[in-house]
Amino acid sequence: MVRTVRKGRTFAHPTSFRLSAGDRMALPTGNPATARALDKLSLLRGHPLFRQLPPAVLERLGSYIKRRSLLRGATIFAKGDPGLGLMGVLKGAVKISVPSADGRDIVLNIIHEGDIFGEIALLDGHPRTADATAMTDCELMVIERREFLPFLRSEPDLTTQIIEILCARLRRTTEQVLDVTFLNLPARLAKAVLRLAAEAEKATPPRKVTITQLEISQIIGRSRESTNKQLRVWAKTGWIRLERGAITVVQPNKLAELAAEGAEFDAS
Repeated sequence: MVRTVRKGRTFAHPTSFRLSAGDRMALPTGNPATARALDKLSLLRGHPLFRQLPPAVLERLGSYIKRRSLLRGATIFAKGDPGLGLMGVLKGAVKISVPSADGRDIVLNIIHEGDIFGEIALLDGHPRTADATAMTDCELMVIERREFLPFLRSEPDLTTQIIEILCARLRRTTEQVLDVTFLNLPARLAKAVLRLAAEAEKATPPRKVTITQLEISQIIGRSRESTNKQLRVWAKTGWIRLERGAITVVQPNKLAELAAEGAEFDAS
């Protein structure tokens, strides 16, 4: 295993997809093989990407799945690591980010339960384009590239779905660049909070976003201090409620108006 240091952070670059011992949490053992197979199939049946597949195809795909459990803060992979597998979030949330020249992270996406990630390197075979980090305690399913690509060739409909996911993420990245370039802080932050709340609704109480203020500042490309200042303005007006490691949207219509107008209540 090779270790590199980037702006004070040390990353391990494995020769195959393997979490370090400190990143893994023990999974229950001793279950019969049949029970394990049924458990994997239930995971696939509940996953939006795979649940439309015929039972025989699900059973075949289930034989390729491995499960990984991680603690909050664990590095799943780092930018430049070999792209050896497709991952899906069964529980928790994963942050996709890249480091800037000054050592700060820029958050590109947050992957929630039921979503997949790692699809770019899976398809083109090149190194990972970003870091992936567990934002919470997570449980993932992993399918190695050497097994998944032959499967994709036999399932063109699934290939189309993955392409659609790639296109949606490219559109989002383009929109994020435009927001950072043209929107002021309040509009940019309001838009980000509303999007995160909508994405997290299936996994958390309605309109509650489990995220730190540092992480949301990395999403919008502003300092933690200016982000915190703007959030506190909204909390005082009753638009949001701030909790430790979370934001609850109380008046989404106010944030939506601000995101559209882009100018009012600028506390930066």
